Amino acid sequence: MNLEEKTINEKLIYESSFLSFKVEDVLLPNGSTSKRAIVVHPGASVIVPIDENQNVIMVKQFRKPLNKVILELPAGKLDDGEDPLNCAKRELEEETGYTSEQLIKLTEIYTTPGFSNEVIHVFLASNLKEGNTNTDVDEFVEVIKLPLKKVVEMVMNGEIKDAKTIIGLLLAEKYFKSDSK
Repeated sequence: MNLEEKTINEKLIYESSFLSFKVEDVLLPNGSTSKRAIVVHPGASVIVPIDENQNVIMVKQFRKPLNKVILELPAGKLDDGEDPLNCAKRELEEETGYTSEQLIKLTEIYTTPGFSNEVIHVFLASNLKEGNTNTDVDEFVEVIKLPLKKVVEMVMNGEIKDAKTIIGLLLAEKYFKSDSK
């Protein structure tokens, strides 16, 4: 069965430094037409930094859309044409001060495919070296170090609600369980 929708027309509604919003007229598989509102995003990388004692380096950050501080993994958007691995290395150092030359890609995720093309690349970072943070001028974070077991418990009891963080932590836990066998 053909499930594809063909774009007939598209209109750019809004464009900012890293997001844009467009509306597309599409031809549906049954021959009807419809409209699709799409948030265009450059993509991002999220990092699960785990030290030699299986502590996860995380950040607390105020998120205006939620009007609250949340605990999450370090992450950031891809610069134009940037490789996701390079983005992961850059964001890890900027937000936490840590560096790592040992990053493994765990997966990539579609955050909200119903209305956005954002893809987040999930990396595991080990062999961490501590340094200094270098956050953007409008970025304020608190670096937190917690045991992997504890943050997985926080996921399971609903304390951590950020999707990229949940996925990253659960994949890291699985990686370390399968690695120890």
